[in-house]
Amino acid sequence: MKISNFSSFPQLTTERLLLRPLDETDELAIFLLRTNESVNRYIQRDQFANNKDAHAFIRKIRDDVDSGTLIFWAISQKDSKKLIGTICLWNFSLDKTEGELGYELNPIFHRRGFMNEAVKSVLEYGFVTLGLKKIEAYTHKENERSKKLLKKHFFVLEKDRKDEDNENNVIFSLKRNWDVQ
Repeated sequence: MKISNFSSFPQLTTERLLLRPLDETDELAIFLLRTNESVNRYIQRDQFANNKDAHAFIRKIRDDVDSGTLIFWAISQKDSKKLIGTICLWNFSLDKTEGELGYELNPIFHRRGFMNEAVKSVLEYGFVTLGLKKIEAYTHKENERSKKLLKKHFFVLEKDRKDEDNENNVIFSLKRNWDVQ
C-alpha cells in the first residue's frame, strides 16, 4: 500500500545518527550486512552472492521509496556517511494506519545504543508525521536482543498471532495511545 509521495526524502537525525536515503555508495556495506552470518542468523532470506545483488537491492529499495510503498533509511553516524545498518517502515495497511518496522545493524556497532536511537526516531516519525495508529515488528523467537529492544520501546508480544510466512517469528506491536491533531 502506498503511504506517501515525498517531495523530499524524510531524513532523520538523532544525537549521534543520520538516517538518510540509501544510495549507490552503500553497495559494499549492504553486501557485507546482507552476507554477515551474525546479522542473518535470525532472518529468513536469501543471501547475496555478489555486489551485483547488493546493487539490484539498492535499486529496488530506491524504486519502492520513490513509489511511496516504503520508507527505508540507511543508518550512519553523523560524523561519517558510512552505512552501519538499516531501518524501515513498510507493509502499510490499506487505510494507512498501520505499518511494520524492520531493522538490521552491523555487529561491529552492537551494544552501543545506535539501534535504540534509530528506532526511537522512526517510531516518532511513524506515529507523529505519518499518523500511524499501530506499528508491528516481526522477530525470530530466539532473537533476545531484538525482543529486548522492542520491549524497551513498549512493544507488546502478540501471543495469539502467528507469522504465516515464518513459524519461527513472533509478532510485537505498539499502538499509539494519543490522537494526532
